[in-house]
Amino acid sequence: MPDLSPVYHIVAQLLPFECLRAVFMQQAMVGLILLAPMAAAMGVQVVNFRMAFFSDAISHSAFAGVALGLIFSINPHWTMPLFGLLVGLGIMAVQRKSTLSSDTIIGVFFSAVIAFGLAVVSRDRSVARDMQRFLYGDILTISNNDILWLIALFIAFMVFQALSYNRLLYIGLNSSLAKAHSINVATYQYIFAALLALIVMFSVWAVGVFLVTAMLIVPAAAARNFARSAGAMFWWALLVSVTSAIAGLVISAQDWANTATGATIILVACLWFMISVFTSFIRRDSVR
Repeated sequence: MPDLSPVYHIVAQLLPFECLRAVFMQQAMVGLILLAPMAAAMGVQVVNFRMAFFSDAISHSAFAGVALGLIFSINPHWTMPLFGLLVGLGIMAVQRKSTLSSDTIIGVFFSAVIAFGLAVVSRDRSVARDMQRFLYGDILTISNNDILWLIALFIAFMVFQALSYNRLLYIGLNSSLAKAHSINVATYQYIFAALLALIVMFSVWAVGVFLVTAMLIVPAAAARNFARSAGAMFWWALLVSVTSAIAGLVISAQDWANTATGATIILVACLWFMISVFTSFIRRDSVR
């Protein structure tokens, strides 16, 4: 396994906070710095594609994926992303073939994964106690192996975004017109759904099942208020997401705060959103 200690040392040098002297805090910071940009970029596209409910359904599939891992004594870090990936691709496949609305299909899958997770947990009451860290998130437990997987996902995600960002934007605006211009809509939608599912699953480790959608949506919503173009929205979302992740981790580690890291990250992002709303009000008034 590659030695990541030089990376942790660089993070500690660039962010000289006392709480980052501990190795597990450095690992958590590296994990968030990798995860936050992916969540931000994906969040912009989720907002443009109107797929917030889709990401919510995938995040709740983590509940069933973890439960399966705990029941069958398999590492939940394997069963959770695999199950989420299957759910994401399943939703996309049914959505493309069915005449029902997207919200209806996602609602059915959402109900199914929640019910399945509860059914699995109900078979073994001891499993319920182990579910708490996945419900609320615990980025402080991230390991070297997890970070290596995050690095691989980050590289794959950035390559996909570099090659297909404009095409995805086109598909989001009008999929029929994109198809008429020889864009393979199905391929891009399936890859997008797969990457979204994996990013959501990793985000569950950071902020928990309850706040995953917020990690995607809040930075993108704030970015839309700040930005005046699609490109600017992308960069604003990155800024909001990364600064929220860094500030959230540092604040949560302070003695005067002592709060859950995931919840603190989302609260900082929501503060960014309130600032963006105030900024948009000022901009509208100045135009008038």
